[in-house]
Amino acid sequence: MRVTFNRVASRTAVDSARSSLAALTVSVGTAGLAAAAARPGLLALVDQHAAAVRDSLDGDRRPLTAAALAGYAEGVRAAAVEHGWEPPSGPVDWSEPEWPVARLVAVCALARSLPGA
Repeated sequence: MRVTFNRVASRTAVDSARSSLAALTVSVGTAGLAAAAARPGLLALVDQHAAAVRDSLDGDRRPLTAAALAGYAEGVRAAAVEHGWEPPSGPVDWSEPEWPVARLVAVCALARSLPGA
């Protein structure tokens, strides 16, 4: 059986994106989504961020993909670090999460809704 390079490269890119989203979920997504489920204000904040991410990625016109979400999350993280933000190294104060953390949790929420997630 012969597999074309494009199919292999595409599968590898999708696997890489899914792996990146899984790591993001482990770092902030699981705890953030659990906290949002218990705090209506945080849930509203995450929903607002998710709507902004979807809008930014044209999610109303075309389906979101793991690659698009992983790339977006990496861009948020890189821009935040460039402006002096440091990713949380311990527990997050979910009563007032930093903007990048809330945005990344929103990416996790959107990733959870992808087919095959």
